[in-house]
Amino acid sequence: MDSMFEETGRTPLERYGEFGLIDLLTKNIRLKNSSSLCGVGDDAAILDAAGRVQVVTKDLLAEGVHFDLTYCPLKHLGYKAIAVNLSDIAAMNAKPEQVLVGIAVSSRFTVEAVEELYSGMLLCCERYGVDLVGGDTVSSQSGMFISVTALGYGQKGEIVRRNTAKSGDLICVSGDLGAAYAGLLILEREKQVFLKDPKAQPDLDGYDYILERQLKPEPRLDVVRLLHERGVLPTSMIDISDGLASESMHLATDSALGCCLYEEKLPIDTQTYQTLTDLGLLPTTVALNGGEDYELLFTVRQADYDKIKDLKEVHVIGYMTAEAGDYALITNDQKKIALKAQGWDAYLKHRNENRKNADLEEA
Repeated sequence: MDSMFEETGRTPLERYGEFGLIDLLTKNIRLKNSSSLCGVGDDAAILDAAGRVQVVTKDLLAEGVHFDLTYCPLKHLGYKAIAVNLSDIAAMNAKPEQVLVGIAVSSRFTVEAVEELYSGMLLCCERYGVDLVGGDTVSSQSGMFISVTALGYGQKGEIVRRNTAKSGDLICVSGDLGAAYAGLLILEREKQVFLKDPKAQPDLDGYDYILERQLKPEPRLDVVRLLHERGVLPTSMIDISDGLASESMHLATDSALGCCLYEEKLPIDTQTYQTLTDLGLLPTTVALNGGEDYELLFTVRQADYDKIKDLKEVHVIGYMTAEAGDYALITNDQKKIALKAQGWDAYLKHRNENRKNADLEEA
């Protein structure tokens, strides 16, 4: 096997070993946050919360379940692995400052491949001012697994949870919806073409935005900052990983409320809308159920409307109701239909295929 890698100019993992590989991947890390007292290099990191509330989140990505290396570049995958965890911190109205990374890879991956993955992680950390303070690298019998733990901080009284919305609160969402799923559909389409004809060139022209939303999502820490600057503290918040319908119902259920969304208010990008229409899908259905947009879904008091109404990145799409368990969508023709969650579920991944042909009344 060693000679095979030498012929391709690639380095087998065995040549470095676990500790040598960790040294290679972390040698250029420099700590940026004052809360990071000690990072990589000791048995554990040392952090200083400095009187703030600390929030912690963890995500595990498994090859074949959460990502497909047929069309997902390793650098993008590394970036995304960090970004989705920072999104969870943002959803708590907190500031991320540290991450820990665990990687399990099989012998089919080379040192250069792992370096490429790690470079994407460090790029995301650098962009958002986050320190990588530790982790682990081990071998796997098959495939790749990525585990990321993110730590963030906020002031007491300003951490936002899912179960604190009130009846009458406005439901808001950042950015636009459905783009990540639209990008996934294009990538899956081109994968099928490739499997039939490995010499075929992928047709990805004109899909830049939706492909980036799928392969390289950005945590909406900018929205957290904007709300803080406007003096707006959300009454509840969650990030959209599983789909707008599912996340809206999470906020409502956890707060013992109902919710009402308006189809005409759902923000859908032009490229997303056109792509989905060309594929024979209803854009509203995908906006509700697509998932992986990693936008922020949050509620605010009606009294705060004037503070957010001119924010281009924030859209008011509905409101919370007092009727617990009553989840509704008002369609463009003013019909009220039941809102149902059909978003991503790692244990029911094949449900994605079923929802491609779902009509609006099934949303």
